[in-house]
Amino acid sequence: MRKFLVILDDTRECLNAMRFAAMRAAKTGGGVQILSIIPPDEFNHWIGVGDIMREEARDRIHAHFEVFAKWMRDRQNVAPDLVIREGEPVPQILAQIRDDPDIGVLVLGASNQKGGPGPLVSQLSRNAGGLPIPLTIVPGDLSKEQLEMIT
Repeated sequence: MRKFLVILDDTRECLNAMRFAAMRAAKTGGGVQILSIIPPDEFNHWIGVGDIMREEARDRIHAHFEVFAKWMRDRQNVAPDLVIREGEPVPQILAQIRDDPDIGVLVLGASNQKGGPGPLVSQLSRNAGGLPIPLTIVPGDLSKEQLEMIT
C-alpha cells in the first residue's frame, strides 16, 4: 500500500498537509504515516533532565497525533501510523523515506507568512530533484472546501 508521509509539527500549515494526505489516501486506497521529529538541541541538559524532557516531548507528540488520527479515522476512514524520530529534521525525513519502501509521497504544508514557506519546504524543495519520491506542497491558506476539490 502506498503511504503518504506527512510531518507533524507545531506549525499552522501542518493542518492542511494532514488533511490533504488523509483525503488523498482515502480516495486512492493508500495510507498515511505521520512523522514527528524531536530536534536534538531539546536535550542538551543533564542526563536525567534530558530523559524527562524527551519523555514529555513524546507525550505531547502522542496527544497531538491522536487529534489528527481521530479525525482521519472518523472522517476519512484512514488509520494513520505514527513514527517518532530524533535528530535534525531533513536527514530524519530522508531516513524515514529510505527505511520504509511503502512511502510513495511526501506531503508538506507551506506557510503563507511573509517569512517564506517554512524551513522544511525551503530545504526539501531546493533538493526535490534528488528525492526518491514525489514532494507535494500544500498551501497553508487553502480552505477545507478547496482541499476537497483538489483531492
